[in-house]
Amino acid sequence: MLEKLKNAQKVVGTRRVLRAIQAGEVQEAYVAQDADLFIVRQIRQACNDAGVRMVEASSMKELGRACGIEVKTASAAILK
Repeated sequence: MLEKLKNAQKVVGTRRVLRAIQAGEVQEAYVAQDADLFIVRQIRQACNDAGVRMVEASSMKELGRACGIEVKTASAAILK
């Protein structure tokens, strides 16, 4: 499921993901299961409000790797 992130146009990081969801630019959002609960709730609420599909990744490390970055990330999104 995370393979889509490698080649897609995306945003990485909670602040950027939330802005993109609110702007209606997100096709699919990803959030790590081990992310801070506050972040998970923010992303889930924004996705519910905007009707965006949310996918859970098993860890922040795995999500960062799927995005092609060397650091952990709590969230990412594929843009339309």
